[in-house]
Amino acid sequence: MFCSYRKAEAYNVSFTMRAILKRRYAAPPSLSRRRFSWSALASRNEPESPSSSFLIEEFTRCCYQRELPTAMRAMDAMQRRGIWANSITYSELIKCCLAGGAVEQGKLVHKHILSNGYQPKTFLINVLISMYVRFGLLEEARKVFDLMPERDVVSWTTMIAAYSNAKLDNMAREFLILMLREGLRPNMFTYSSVLRACVELWIIRQLHCSIIKVGLESDVFVRSALIDIYARLGELQNALGVFNEMATGDLVVWNSIIGGFAQNSIGDEALNLFRKMKMAGFVANQSTLTSVLRACTGLVLLELGRQVHVHILKFDHDLIVNNALLDMYCKCGSLEDANTVFTRMKEKDVISWSTMITGLAQSGFSQDALELFKFMKVSGPRPNDITILGVLFACSHAGLVEDGWYYFRSMKQLFGIDPTREHYGCIIDLLGRAGKLDEAVNLIHEMKCEPDAVTWRALLGACRVHRNVDLAVYAAKQILKLDPADPGTYIMLSNIYANAQRWADVAEVRRSMKAIGVRKEPGCSWIEVSKQIHAFTMRDNSHPQMDAIIRHLSELIQRLKEEGYIPDTNFVLQD
Repeated sequence: MFCSYRKAEAYNVSFTMRAILKRRYAAPPSLSRRRFSWSALASRNEPESPSSSFLIEEFTRCCYQRELPTAMRAMDAMQRRGIWANSITYSELIKCCLAGGAVEQGKLVHKHILSNGYQPKTFLINVLISMYVRFGLLEEARKVFDLMPERDVVSWTTMIAAYSNAKLDNMAREFLILMLREGLRPNMFTYSSVLRACVELWIIRQLHCSIIKVGLESDVFVRSALIDIYARLGELQNALGVFNEMATGDLVVWNSIIGGFAQNSIGDEALNLFRKMKMAGFVANQSTLTSVLRACTGLVLLELGRQVHVHILKFDHDLIVNNALLDMYCKCGSLEDANTVFTRMKEKDVISWSTMITGLAQSGFSQDALELFKFMKVSGPRPNDITILGVLFACSHAGLVEDGWYYFRSMKQLFGIDPTREHYGCIIDLLGRAGKLDEAVNLIHEMKCEPDAVTWRALLGACRVHRNVDLAVYAAKQILKLDPADPGTYIMLSNIYANAQRWADVAEVRRSMKAIGVRKEPGCSWIEVSKQIHAFTMRDNSHPQMDAIIRHLSELIQRLKEEGYIPDTNFVLQD
Protein backbone atom coordinates (compact mmCIF):
# COMPACT_ATOMS: atom_id res chain seq x y z
CA MET A 1 0.00 0.00 0.00
CA PHE A 2 2.81 2.37 0.95
CA CYS A 3 4.70 1.56 -2.25
CA SER A 4 1.61 2.19 -4.35
CA TYR A 5 1.08 5.55 -2.66
CA ARG A 6 4.67 6.64 -3.28
CA LYS A 7 4.43 5.64 -6.94
CA ALA A 8 1.22 7.63 -7.37
CA GLU A 9 2.76 10.64 -5.65
CA ALA A 10 5.84 10.48 -7.89
CA TYR A 11 3.62 10.25 -10.96
CA ASN A 12 1.63 13.32 -9.87
CA VAL A 13 4.82 15.34 -9.28
CA SER A 14 6.20 14.29 -12.67
CA PHE A 15 2.93 15.19 -14.38
CA THR A 16 2.85 18.57 -12.65
CA MET A 17 6.47 19.39 -13.63
CA ARG A 18 5.79 18.47 -17.25
CA ALA A 19 2.80 20.81 -17.29
CA ILE A 20 4.87 23.66 -15.80
CA LEU A 21 7.69 23.12 -18.32
CA LYS A 22 5.23 22.93 -21.17
CA ARG A 23 3.62 26.25 -20.19
CA ARG A 24 7.01 27.87 -19.61
CA TYR A 25 8.74 26.91 -22.83
CA ALA A 26 5.79 26.76 -25.21
CA ALA A 27 5.50 29.46 -27.89
CA PRO A 28 3.36 32.44 -26.81
CA PRO A 29 -0.36 32.08 -27.73
CA SER A 30 -0.08 34.97 -30.18
CA LEU A 31 2.91 33.28 -31.91
CA SER A 32 1.18 29.95 -32.22
CA ARG A 33 -2.03 31.53 -33.54
CA ARG A 34 -0.50 33.81 -36.18
CA ARG A 35 2.74 35.06 -37.71
CA PHE A 36 3.53 38.74 -37.38
CA SER A 37 3.99 40.73 -40.58
CA TRP A 38 7.62 41.90 -40.48
CA SER A 39 7.33 43.65 -43.81
CA ALA A 40 4.38 45.66 -42.51
CA LEU A 41 6.29 46.59 -39.39
CA ALA A 42 9.25 47.72 -41.47
CA SER A 43 6.98 50.17 -43.27
CA ARG A 44 5.98 51.68 -39.86
CA ASN A 45 2.32 51.55 -40.90
CA GLU A 46 1.37 48.47 -38.90
CA PRO A 47 -1.56 49.41 -36.66
CA GLU A 48 -0.67 46.74 -34.15
CA SER A 49 3.04 46.39 -33.31
CA PRO A 50 4.44 43.58 -31.17
CA SER A 51 5.89 44.09 -27.72
CA SER A 52 9.66 44.21 -27.23
CA SER A 53 9.67 40.89 -25.38
CA PHE A 54 7.69 39.24 -28.17
CA LEU A 55 10.05 40.71 -30.76
CA ILE A 56 13.15 39.34 -29.01
CA GLU A 57 11.45 35.98 -28.45
CA GLU A 58 10.57 35.65 -32.13
CA PHE A 59 14.08 36.74 -33.15
CA THR A 60 15.61 34.15 -30.80
CA ARG A 61 13.38 31.39 -32.17
CA CYS A 62 14.37 32.19 -35.76
CA CYS A 63 18.07 32.23 -34.88
CA TYR A 64 18.01 28.84 -33.18
CA GLN A 65 15.84 27.30 -35.91
CA ARG A 66 18.14 28.66 -38.65
CA GLU A 67 15.42 30.74 -40.32
CA LEU A 68 17.81 33.36 -41.66
CA PRO A 69 15.47 35.60 -43.74
CA THR A 70 12.90 35.86 -40.92
CA ALA A 71 15.63 36.43 -38.33
CA MET A 72 17.08 39.27 -40.41
CA ARG A 73 13.69 40.95 -40.68
CA ALA A 74 13.18 40.60 -36.94
CA MET A 75 16.66 42.04 -36.32
CA ASP A 76 15.80 45.03 -38.52
CA ALA A 77 12.66 45.65 -36.48
CA MET A 78 14.67 45.38 -33.25
CA GLN A 79 17.19 47.92 -34.50
CA ARG A 80 14.42 50.42 -35.28
CA ARG A 81 13.24 50.11 -31.69
CA GLY A 82 16.74 50.22 -30.23
CA ILE A 83 16.57 46.82 -28.53
CA TRP A 84 19.07 43.96 -28.59
CA ALA A 85 19.09 40.26 -27.83
CA ASN A 86 21.76 38.49 -25.79
CA SER A 87 25.21 37.50 -27.11
CA ILE A 88 24.39 33.79 -27.38
CA THR A 89 21.46 34.51 -29.69
CA TYR A 90 23.61 36.68 -31.95
CA SER A 91 26.27 33.96 -32.07
CA GLU A 92 23.58 31.53 -33.26
CA LEU A 93 22.58 34.01 -35.98
CA ILE A 94 26.21 34.29 -37.09
CA LYS A 95 26.40 30.48 -37.26
CA CYS A 96 23.35 30.61 -39.49
CA CYS A 97 25.09 33.13 -41.78
CA LEU A 98 28.20 30.93 -41.95
CA ALA A 99 26.17 27.81 -42.77
CA GLY A 100 24.51 29.58 -45.69
CA GLY A 101 27.58 31.50 -46.86
CA ALA A 102 25.60 34.70 -46.28
CA VAL A 103 28.38 37.28 -46.25
CA GLU A 104 26.20 40.36 -46.65
CA GLN A 105 23.82 39.22 -43.92
CA GLY A 106 26.81 38.66 -41.65
CA LYS A 107 27.94 42.24 -42.24
CA LEU A 108 24.43 43.49 -41.38
CA VAL A 109 24.57 41.54 -38.11
CA HIS A 110 27.93 43.21 -37.37
CA LYS A 111 26.45 46.64 -38.12
CA HIS A 112 23.43 45.97 -35.89
CA ILE A 113 25.51 44.75 -32.96
CA LEU A 114 27.66 47.89 -32.94
CA SER A 115 24.83 50.37 -33.67
CA ASN A 116 23.60 53.18 -31.40
CA GLY A 117 26.44 52.86 -28.95
CA TYR A 118 25.65 49.25 -27.97
CA GLN A 119 28.69 47.61 -26.32
CA PRO A 120 28.74 43.87 -27.05
CA LYS A 121 30.69 41.47 -24.89
CA THR A 122 34.20 40.39 -25.86
CA PHE A 123 32.84 36.90 -26.55
CA LEU A 124 30.53 38.24 -29.28
CA ILE A 125 33.23 40.35 -30.91
CA ASN A 126 35.42 37.24 -31.04
CA VAL A 127 32.59 35.46 -32.85
CA LEU A 128 32.46 38.32 -35.37
CA ILE A 129 36.21 38.07 -35.97
CA SER A 130 35.90 34.32 -36.46
CA MET A 131 33.03 34.90 -38.92
CA TYR A 132 35.11 37.21 -41.09
CA VAL A 133 38.06 34.80 -40.93
CA ARG A 134 35.93 31.90 -42.12
CA PHE A 135 34.57 34.04 -44.94
CA GLY A 136 38.17 34.76 -45.95
CA LEU A 137 37.86 38.48 -45.17
CA LEU A 138 41.03 38.99 -43.15
CA GLU A 139 41.05 42.77 -43.57
CA GLU A 140 37.53 43.00 -42.12
CA ALA A 141 38.56 40.70 -39.26
CA ARG A 142 41.59 42.90 -38.56
CA LYS A 143 39.40 46.04 -38.46
CA VAL A 144 37.10 44.46 -35.87
CA PHE A 145 40.12 43.29 -33.88
CA ASP A 146 41.75 46.75 -33.91
CA LEU A 147 38.56 48.41 -32.61
CA MET A 148 38.13 46.02 -29.68
CA PRO A 149 38.18 47.86 -26.34
CA GLU A 150 39.46 44.72 -24.64
CA ARG A 151 41.09 41.64 -26.15
CA ASP A 152 41.46 38.21 -24.59
CA VAL A 153 43.50 35.17 -25.53
CA VAL A 154 40.73 33.98 -27.90
CA SER A 155 40.90 37.27 -29.85
CA TRP A 156 44.64 36.99 -30.38
CA THR A 157 44.59 33.26 -31.11
CA THR A 158 41.86 33.66 -33.73
CA MET A 159 43.93 36.24 -35.62
CA ILE A 160 47.16 34.24 -35.28
CA ALA A 161 45.44 31.10 -36.60
CA ALA A 162 43.90 33.10 -39.46
CA TYR A 163 47.25 34.51 -40.58
CA SER A 164 48.90 31.11 -40.20
CA ASN A 165 46.24 29.38 -42.34
CA ALA A 166 46.56 32.13 -44.96
CA LYS A 167 50.35 31.53 -45.12
CA LEU A 168 51.00 35.04 -43.81
CA ASP A 169 53.67 33.68 -41.49
CA ASN A 170 55.28 37.00 -40.59
CA MET A 171 51.95 38.45 -39.46
CA ALA A 172 51.19 35.38 -37.33
CA ARG A 173 54.54 35.64 -35.54
CA GLU A 174 54.20 39.43 -35.16
CA PHE A 175 50.81 39.02 -33.50
CA LEU A 176 52.28 36.53 -31.03
CA ILE A 177 54.90 39.10 -30.04
CA LEU A 178 52.25 41.82 -29.65
CA MET A 179 50.14 39.45 -27.58
CA LEU A 180 53.03 38.78 -25.21
CA ARG A 181 53.73 42.51 -24.91
CA GLU A 182 50.14 43.07 -23.77
CA GLY A 183 50.80 40.64 -20.93
CA LEU A 184 48.53 37.84 -22.19
CA ARG A 185 49.68 34.25 -21.86
CA PRO A 186 49.29 32.14 -25.01
CA ASN A 187 47.42 28.86 -24.64
CA MET A 188 47.85 25.53 -26.40
CA PHE A 189 45.83 26.64 -29.43
CA THR A 190 47.93 29.80 -29.80
CA TYR A 191 51.20 27.85 -29.89
CA SER A 192 49.73 25.16 -32.15
CA SER A 193 48.70 27.85 -34.64
CA VAL A 194 51.90 29.89 -34.59
CA LEU A 195 54.09 26.80 -34.96
CA ARG A 196 52.53 26.19 -38.38
CA ALA A 197 53.77 29.64 -39.40
CA CYS A 198 57.43 28.80 -38.73
CA VAL A 199 59.92 27.72 -41.38
CA GLU A 200 63.20 28.60 -39.69
CA LEU A 201 64.63 26.10 -37.23
CA TRP A 202 65.97 28.75 -34.82
CA ILE A 203 62.49 30.30 -34.46
CA ILE A 204 60.96 26.91 -33.74
CA ARG A 205 63.57 26.25 -31.06
CA GLN A 206 62.79 29.60 -29.42
CA LEU A 207 59.09 28.76 -29.41
CA HIS A 208 59.88 25.32 -28.05
CA CYS A 209 61.74 26.92 -25.13
CA SER A 210 58.82 29.30 -24.53
CA ILE A 211 56.40 26.36 -24.51
CA ILE A 212 58.50 24.58 -21.89
CA LYS A 213 58.66 27.74 -19.73
CA VAL A 214 54.87 28.06 -19.58
CA GLY A 215 54.44 24.33 -18.93
CA LEU A 216 52.56 23.39 -22.12
CA GLU A 217 55.06 20.86 -23.45
CA SER A 218 52.85 17.98 -22.28
CA ASP A 219 49.72 19.26 -24.05
CA VAL A 220 48.58 16.95 -26.84
CA PHE A 221 47.96 19.71 -29.39
CA VAL A 222 51.28 21.42 -28.73
CA ARG A 223 53.32 18.21 -28.80
CA SER A 224 51.64 17.15 -32.02
CA ALA A 225 52.32 20.55 -33.61
CA LEU A 226 55.97 20.45 -32.52
CA ILE A 227 56.44 16.97 -33.96
CA ASP A 228 54.76 17.99 -37.21
CA ILE A 229 56.88 21.11 -37.72
CA TYR A 230 60.18 19.37 -36.85
CA ALA A 231 59.29 16.53 -39.24
CA ARG A 232 58.36 19.02 -41.97
CA LEU A 233 61.85 20.50 -41.75
CA GLY A 234 63.45 17.04 -41.75
CA GLU A 235 64.54 17.35 -38.10
CA LEU A 236 63.36 13.86 -37.21
CA GLN A 237 65.62 13.43 -34.20
CA ASN A 238 64.13 16.58 -32.66
CA ALA A 239 60.65 15.28 -33.47
CA LEU A 240 61.48 11.94 -31.86
CA GLY A 241 62.91 13.79 -28.85
CA VAL A 242 59.60 15.62 -28.33
CA PHE A 243 57.76 12.32 -28.66
CA ASN A 244 60.03 10.52 -26.18
CA GLU A 245 59.95 13.28 -23.55
CA MET A 246 57.06 11.60 -21.77
CA ALA A 247 54.78 8.61 -22.07
CA THR A 248 51.82 9.59 -24.20
CA GLY A 249 48.26 8.50 -23.72
CA ASP A 250 46.92 10.08 -26.87
CA LEU A 251 46.66 8.67 -30.38
CA VAL A 252 47.17 12.12 -31.95
CA VAL A 253 50.82 12.23 -30.87
CA TRP A 254 51.45 8.71 -32.17
CA ASN A 255 49.94 9.66 -35.52
CA SER A 256 52.15 12.75 -35.72
CA ILE A 257 55.42 10.89 -35.18
CA ILE A 258 54.48 7.98 -37.48
CA GLY A 259 53.35 10.42 -40.18
CA GLY A 260 56.53 12.45 -39.80
CA PHE A 261 58.81 9.49 -40.53
CA ALA A 262 56.57 8.26 -43.35
CA GLN A 263 56.55 11.67 -45.06
CA ASN A 264 60.34 11.82 -44.89
CA SER A 265 60.61 8.43 -46.64
CA ILE A 266 61.95 6.66 -43.55
CA GLY A 267 59.38 3.93 -43.81
CA ASP A 268 61.15 1.31 -41.71
CA GLU A 269 61.15 3.55 -38.62
CA ALA A 270 57.53 4.55 -39.27
CA LEU A 271 56.55 0.87 -39.31
CA ASN A 272 58.62 0.24 -36.18
CA LEU A 273 56.75 3.02 -34.37
CA PHE A 274 53.46 1.59 -35.63
CA ARG A 275 54.32 -1.75 -34.07
CA LYS A 276 55.20 -0.03 -30.78
CA MET A 277 51.90 1.84 -30.87
CA LYS A 278 49.98 -1.39 -31.23
CA MET A 279 51.97 -2.99 -28.41
CA ALA A 280 51.09 0.00 -26.21
CA GLY A 281 47.43 -0.82 -26.70
CA PHE A 282 46.41 1.92 -29.13
CA VAL A 283 43.95 1.14 -31.91
CA ALA A 284 44.90 2.59 -35.29
CA ASN A 285 42.52 5.04 -36.92
CA GLN A 286 42.33 6.26 -40.50
CA SER A 287 45.09 8.82 -40.00
CA THR A 288 47.44 6.13 -38.67
CA LEU A 289 46.69 3.75 -41.51
CA THR A 290 47.20 6.48 -44.12
CA SER A 291 50.72 7.10 -42.79
CA VAL A 292 51.47 3.36 -42.61
CA LEU A 293 50.33 2.98 -46.22
CA ARG A 294 52.70 5.79 -47.19
CA ALA A 295 55.53 3.92 -45.43
CA CYS A 296 54.64 0.70 -47.28
CA THR A 297 54.60 2.63 -50.54
CA GLY A 298 58.07 4.05 -49.94
CA LEU A 299 59.49 0.62 -49.11
CA VAL A 300 57.46 -1.17 -51.82
CA LEU A 301 56.10 -3.66 -49.27
CA LEU A 302 53.10 -5.11 -51.06
CA GLU A 303 52.24 -7.85 -48.57
CA LEU A 304 52.37 -5.52 -45.59
CA GLY A 305 50.28 -3.03 -47.56
CA ARG A 306 47.66 -5.73 -48.07
CA GLN A 307 47.62 -6.38 -44.32
CA VAL A 308 46.99 -2.67 -43.74
CA HIS A 309 44.20 -2.88 -46.32
CA VAL A 310 42.51 -5.51 -44.13
CA HIS A 311 42.63 -3.08 -41.18
CA ILE A 312 41.14 -0.34 -43.36
CA LEU A 313 38.13 -2.52 -44.21
CA LYS A 314 37.07 -2.23 -40.54
CA PHE A 315 36.48 1.51 -40.97
CA ASP A 316 34.24 3.66 -43.12
CA HIS A 317 37.33 4.70 -45.05
CA ASP A 318 37.28 8.14 -46.59
CA LEU A 319 38.67 9.52 -49.83
CA ILE A 320 42.11 10.25 -48.36
CA VAL A 321 42.59 6.66 -47.19
CA ASN A 322 41.34 5.26 -50.50
CA ASN A 323 43.77 7.48 -52.43
CA ALA A 324 46.65 6.34 -50.20
CA LEU A 325 45.62 2.71 -50.76
CA LEU A 326 45.42 3.27 -54.51
CA ASP A 327 48.86 4.92 -54.55
CA MET A 328 50.36 2.04 -52.56
CA TYR A 329 49.11 -0.62 -54.99
CA CYS A 330 50.24 1.43 -58.02
CA LYS A 331 53.72 2.08 -56.60
CA CYS A 332 54.08 -1.58 -55.59
CA GLY A 333 53.20 -2.69 -59.13
CA SER A 334 49.96 -4.49 -58.27
CA LEU A 335 47.77 -2.92 -60.97
CA GLU A 336 45.04 -5.53 -60.54
CA ASP A 337 44.56 -4.60 -56.88
CA ALA A 338 44.81 -0.90 -57.76
CA ASN A 339 42.11 -1.26 -60.40
CA THR A 340 39.88 -3.07 -57.90
CA VAL A 341 40.24 -0.26 -55.37
CA PHE A 342 39.70 2.40 -58.04
CA THR A 343 36.58 0.70 -59.43
CA ARG A 344 34.99 0.29 -55.99
CA MET A 345 35.64 3.86 -54.85
CA LYS A 346 32.27 5.58 -54.38
CA GLU A 347 33.94 8.98 -54.58
CA LYS A 348 36.86 9.84 -56.85
CA ASP A 349 38.65 13.16 -57.04
CA VAL A 350 41.36 14.38 -59.40
CA ILE A 351 44.01 12.74 -57.18
CA SER A 352 42.34 9.33 -57.61
CA TRP A 353 42.25 9.61 -61.41
CA SER A 354 45.78 11.03 -61.64
CA THR A 355 47.19 8.28 -59.39
CA MET A 356 45.63 5.53 -61.50
CA ILE A 357 46.72 7.10 -64.81
CA THR A 358 50.30 7.57 -63.58
CA GLY A 359 50.37 4.07 -62.07
CA LEU A 360 49.34 2.50 -65.37
CA ALA A 361 51.93 4.56 -67.25
CA GLN A 362 54.77 3.67 -64.87
CA SER A 363 53.94 -0.03 -65.10
CA GLY A 364 54.11 -0.03 -68.90
CA PHE A 365 50.36 0.12 -69.62
CA SER A 366 50.59 3.35 -71.56
CA GLN A 367 47.60 2.74 -73.84
CA ASP A 368 45.42 1.87 -70.84
CA ALA A 369 46.56 5.07 -69.14
CA LEU A 370 45.59 7.15 -72.18
CA GLU A 371 42.23 5.40 -72.46
CA LEU A 372 41.53 6.14 -68.80
CA PHE A 373 42.46 9.77 -69.40
CA LYS A 374 39.93 9.98 -72.25
CA PHE A 375 37.28 8.53 -69.95
CA MET A 376 38.25 11.03 -67.24
CA LYS A 377 37.72 13.94 -69.64
CA VAL A 378 34.18 12.71 -70.28
CA SER A 379 32.98 11.66 -66.82
CA GLY A 380 35.65 12.63 -64.28
CA PRO A 381 36.89 15.83 -62.68
CA ARG A 382 38.90 18.47 -64.52
CA PRO A 383 42.51 17.26 -65.02
CA ASN A 384 45.27 19.05 -63.11
CA ASP A 385 49.03 19.36 -63.65
CA ILE A 386 49.70 15.90 -62.12
CA THR A 387 47.21 14.29 -64.49
CA ILE A 388 48.91 15.81 -67.53
CA LEU A 389 52.27 14.72 -66.18
CA GLY A 390 51.01 11.12 -66.06
CA VAL A 391 49.69 11.43 -69.62
CA LEU A 392 53.03 12.76 -70.90
CA PHE A 393 54.81 9.95 -69.04
CA ALA A 394 52.56 7.42 -70.78
CA CYS A 395 53.28 8.98 -74.18
CA SER A 396 57.02 8.96 -73.44
CA HIS A 397 57.17 5.28 -72.52
CA ALA A 398 54.98 4.28 -75.48
CA GLY A 399 56.98 6.40 -77.94
CA LEU A 400 53.88 8.42 -78.89
CA VAL A 401 55.68 11.59 -79.95
CA GLU A 402 52.76 13.21 -81.78
CA ASP A 403 50.31 12.56 -78.93
CA GLY A 404 52.79 13.82 -76.38
CA TRP A 405 53.42 17.00 -78.34
CA TYR A 406 49.67 17.55 -78.72
CA TYR A 407 48.93 17.29 -74.98
CA PHE A 408 51.96 19.39 -74.10
CA ARG A 409 51.17 22.19 -76.57
CA SER A 410 47.45 22.28 -75.76
CA MET A 411 47.47 21.81 -71.95
CA LYS A 412 47.08 25.55 -71.37
CA GLN A 413 44.29 25.94 -73.93
CA LEU A 414 42.37 22.77 -73.01
CA PHE A 415 42.80 22.65 -69.24
CA GLY A 416 44.18 26.04 -68.22
CA ILE A 417 47.44 24.50 -66.97
CA ASP A 418 50.79 26.22 -67.49
CA PRO A 419 53.68 23.82 -68.19
CA THR A 420 56.09 23.38 -65.27
CA ARG A 421 59.66 22.04 -65.22
CA GLU A 422 58.26 18.55 -64.68
CA HIS A 423 56.18 18.77 -67.85
CA TYR A 424 59.16 20.07 -69.84
CA GLY A 425 61.32 17.28 -68.44
CA CYS A 426 58.78 14.68 -69.50
CA ILE A 427 58.45 15.96 -73.08
CA ILE A 428 62.25 16.29 -73.34
CA ASP A 429 62.52 12.66 -72.26
CA LEU A 430 59.95 11.76 -74.93
CA LEU A 431 61.92 13.58 -77.64
CA GLY A 432 65.17 12.09 -76.38
CA ARG A 433 63.84 8.52 -76.50
CA ALA A 434 62.72 9.16 -80.07
CA GLY A 435 66.20 10.44 -81.02
CA LYS A 436 65.00 14.01 -81.62
CA LEU A 437 67.87 15.54 -79.65
CA ASP A 438 67.97 18.84 -81.53
CA GLU A 439 64.27 19.44 -80.83
CA ALA A 440 64.86 18.59 -77.17
CA VAL A 441 67.69 21.14 -76.90
CA ASN A 442 65.60 23.82 -78.63
CA LEU A 443 62.74 23.15 -76.23
CA ILE A 444 65.06 23.58 -73.23
CA HIS A 445 66.12 26.98 -74.54
CA GLU A 446 62.45 27.93 -75.10
CA MET A 447 61.42 27.10 -71.54
CA LYS A 448 59.63 29.94 -69.75
CA CYS A 449 61.12 28.75 -66.45
CA GLU A 450 64.81 28.16 -65.84
CA PRO A 451 65.73 24.49 -66.54
CA ASP A 452 66.85 22.58 -63.48
CA ALA A 453 69.22 19.63 -63.10
CA VAL A 454 66.42 17.10 -63.67
CA THR A 455 65.66 18.63 -67.08
CA TRP A 456 69.29 18.40 -68.18
CA ARG A 457 69.56 14.83 -66.83
CA ALA A 458 66.72 13.79 -69.16
CA LEU A 459 68.74 15.12 -72.09
CA LEU A 460 71.94 13.53 -70.81
CA GLY A 461 70.25 10.12 -70.58
CA ALA A 462 69.04 10.44 -74.17
CA CYS A 463 72.56 11.40 -75.31
CA ARG A 464 73.91 8.25 -73.75
CA VAL A 465 71.36 6.06 -75.55
CA HIS A 466 72.00 7.73 -78.92
CA ARG A 467 75.75 8.16 -78.31
CA ASN A 468 75.91 11.90 -78.91
CA VAL A 469 79.07 12.67 -76.97
CA ASP A 470 79.35 16.40 -77.68
CA LEU A 471 75.78 17.14 -76.60
CA ALA A 472 76.24 14.86 -73.58
CA VAL A 473 79.26 16.87 -72.45
CA TYR A 474 77.27 20.08 -72.83
CA ALA A 475 74.33 18.68 -70.81
CA ALA A 476 76.66 17.31 -68.11
CA LYS A 477 78.35 20.68 -67.67
CA GLN A 478 74.95 22.34 -67.22
CA ILE A 479 74.02 19.77 -64.54
CA LEU A 480 77.28 20.22 -62.65
CA LYS A 481 76.78 23.99 -62.61
CA LEU A 482 73.50 23.42 -60.77
CA ASP A 483 74.59 20.43 -58.70
CA PRO A 484 78.41 20.16 -58.52
CA ALA A 485 78.39 17.14 -56.21
CA ASP A 486 76.04 14.96 -58.25
CA PRO A 487 77.79 11.57 -58.56
CA GLY A 488 75.32 10.23 -61.16
CA THR A 489 76.31 12.86 -63.70
CA TYR A 490 80.04 12.10 -63.33
CA ILE A 491 79.40 8.38 -63.71
CA MET A 492 77.17 8.81 -66.77
CA LEU A 493 79.65 11.18 -68.42
CA SER A 494 82.44 8.72 -67.71
CA ASN A 495 80.40 5.92 -69.25
CA ILE A 496 79.64 7.99 -72.35
CA TYR A 497 83.35 8.73 -72.80
CA ALA A 498 84.15 5.06 -72.30
CA ASN A 499 81.54 4.00 -74.83
CA ALA A 500 83.26 6.31 -77.33
CA GLN A 501 86.68 4.80 -76.44
CA ARG A 502 87.86 8.17 -75.05
CA TRP A 503 89.78 6.68 -72.14
CA ALA A 504 91.79 9.80 -71.37
CA ASP A 505 88.55 11.70 -70.78
CA VAL A 506 87.31 8.84 -68.59
CA ALA A 507 90.43 9.15 -66.44
CA GLU A 508 89.97 12.94 -66.21
CA VAL A 509 86.39 12.56 -64.98
CA ARG A 510 87.50 10.02 -62.37
CA ARG A 511 90.27 12.36 -61.18
CA SER A 512 87.76 15.21 -60.87
CA MET A 513 85.49 13.02 -58.76
CA LYS A 514 88.35 12.06 -56.48
CA ALA A 515 89.54 15.66 -56.15
CA ILE A 516 86.20 16.96 -54.84
CA GLY A 517 85.38 13.84 -52.85
CA VAL A 518 82.41 12.67 -54.90
CA ARG A 519 81.65 9.00 -54.49
CA LYS A 520 78.75 7.07 -55.92
CA GLU A 521 76.76 4.96 -53.51
CA PRO A 522 76.56 1.31 -54.62
CA GLY A 523 73.33 0.28 -56.30
CA CYS A 524 70.85 -1.67 -54.18
CA SER A 525 67.67 -3.53 -54.99
CA TRP A 526 65.31 -5.57 -52.85
CA ILE A 527 62.37 -7.89 -53.21
CA GLU A 528 59.73 -9.14 -50.80
CA VAL A 529 59.25 -12.93 -50.80
CA SER A 530 57.00 -14.67 -48.28
CA LYS A 531 56.77 -11.51 -46.14
CA GLN A 532 60.58 -11.27 -45.92
CA ILE A 533 62.73 -8.56 -47.52
CA HIS A 534 65.78 -9.73 -49.52
CA ALA A 535 68.23 -6.90 -50.32
CA PHE A 536 71.06 -7.08 -52.88
CA THR A 537 73.91 -4.59 -53.09
CA MET A 538 76.35 -4.39 -55.97
CA ARG A 539 79.30 -6.78 -55.53
CA ASP A 540 77.85 -8.10 -52.27
CA ASN A 541 77.67 -11.90 -52.23
CA SER A 542 76.70 -12.26 -48.59
CA HIS A 543 73.15 -13.48 -49.21
CA PRO A 544 72.85 -17.05 -47.80
CA GLN A 545 71.20 -18.28 -51.02
CA MET A 546 73.54 -16.49 -53.42
CA ASP A 547 74.84 -19.69 -55.06
CA ALA A 548 71.33 -20.90 -55.82
CA ILE A 549 70.34 -17.44 -57.10
CA ILE A 550 73.33 -17.24 -59.48
CA ARG A 551 72.66 -20.79 -60.69
CA HIS A 552 69.02 -19.97 -61.42
CA LEU A 553 69.95 -16.70 -63.19
CA SER A 554 72.44 -18.59 -65.37
CA GLU A 555 69.69 -21.02 -66.36
CA LEU A 556 67.38 -18.15 -67.27
CA ILE A 557 70.08 -16.41 -69.34
CA GLN A 558 70.81 -19.67 -71.17
CA ARG A 559 67.11 -20.10 -71.98
CA LEU A 560 66.97 -16.51 -73.28
CA LYS A 561 69.95 -17.15 -75.58
CA GLU A 562 68.28 -20.29 -76.87
CA GLU A 563 65.24 -18.16 -77.77
CA GLY A 564 67.49 -15.83 -79.81
CA TYR A 565 68.46 -13.17 -77.28
CA ILE A 566 71.82 -11.49 -77.98
CA PRO A 567 73.35 -9.59 -75.03
CA ASP A 568 74.12 -5.90 -75.59
CA THR A 569 77.74 -5.41 -74.46
CA ASN A 570 78.01 -1.78 -75.47
CA PHE A 571 77.75 -0.71 -71.85
CA VAL A 572 80.50 -3.02 -70.59
CA LEU A 573 82.77 -0.05 -70.18
CA GLN A 574 86.31 -1.32 -69.62
CA ASP A 575 89.58 -0.28 -71.27
